[in-house]
Amino acid sequence: MRPVLEIGGTHVTAALADPRTATVARSVRRPLDARGTAEHILGAVVRCAGDLEAAAGQVWGVAVPGPFDHDKGIARFEGVGKFEDLYGIDVRSVLLDGVWPRPAETVFLNDAHAFLLGEWRAGAARGHHRCVGITLGTGVGSAFAVDGDVRRTGPGVPPRGRVDLLREGGRPLEDWVSRRAILARYGGDGPDGSLDVREIADRARAGERRARHVFDETFTTLGTVLAPYLRAFDATALVVGGAMAASWDLIRPALRAGLGDTPVTLRAGALGENAALIGAAAYVT
Repeated sequence: MRPVLEIGGTHVTAALADPRTATVARSVRRPLDARGTAEHILGAVVRCAGDLEAAAGQVWGVAVPGPFDHDKGIARFEGVGKFEDLYGIDVRSVLLDGVWPRPAETVFLNDAHAFLLGEWRAGAARGHHRCVGITLGTGVGSAFAVDGDVRRTGPGVPPRGRVDLLREGGRPLEDWVSRRAILARYGGDGPDGSLDVREIADRARAGERRARHVFDETFTTLGTVLAPYLRAFDATALVVGGAMAASWDLIRPALRAGLGDTPVTLRAGALGENAALIGAAAYVT
C-alpha cells in the first residue's frame, strides 16, 4: 500500500492505495477552501495526511491541479481563482516537515494525470493502448497517455499536454468550458449566489430550454476542439471525470456531437474519487 494525497478545490483526501490491485484500503477526507489563506489550506492538508497514520519513511504520491511545478513541489497558482495564496510556496518542504509520521519523500503529479492513470489501471480506460482523460470542474484538466505513460509532447498532444491552453474563436478554451463559463452563459450565480452547475443540470433535465442549450453549446464546443487532437494522437478512448461528470447524461450527447465521426470510445470515469488516488500510487511505484 502506498500513501497518497489528492488535493482538490473543495477537499483533500489522504489514502493508502495499491496500484497492483487498484484498491484503496483506508482514506481520510477533510474539507478545503481553495480561496483560503495558505495557512488554512496547508494546515488542512497536513492534518489530513497525519490522520492517515501511514508508516514513517514512505514516499507519498500527491495529486494536485496546476498551475504547479510538479517536479519541484512549488505552487504556481495565479489568475485561476483557487489556491492563489500558495503562490511560490514550497509545498514539498511543508509536507516533509509537517506530516507525522514523517515521509521519506513526496512525489507530485497533475491531478488529471492521476485520474487517467487510475482509470487506465482499472477503470474506463483499461485495455486501451492510447487514451485521453479530461477532468471538468473549475477548469479543464487533461492527460494524454500511451500504455500508462503520460505524454506532454508528440503528434496530437497540445502544448505541454494541456487542453486548457487551447483557444476557440480567438478565446481561451476555458472561456467556453469551465464552471465560470457555464454560469456566465446561463446568467450568473443568481441573487443568493447559490446557483451552480448541478442546479443548471437539474433544470435542463426538467425541460428548461435555456439550461439545456448551455450544456449543449458548452460540450459540443469541447468536442469540436478535442476532435483533431484525438485523431492525431490516435486515441481509442476518451474518459471524462471531475465534478461535472455527475451530469454525464447531459454532457455525453453534446460531446459526442462535437466529436463527430472521430473514432473514439467515449466514457465517464468508472472509479470515482478513487481514480486519482490509485493513479498517484501507480505514478510513485
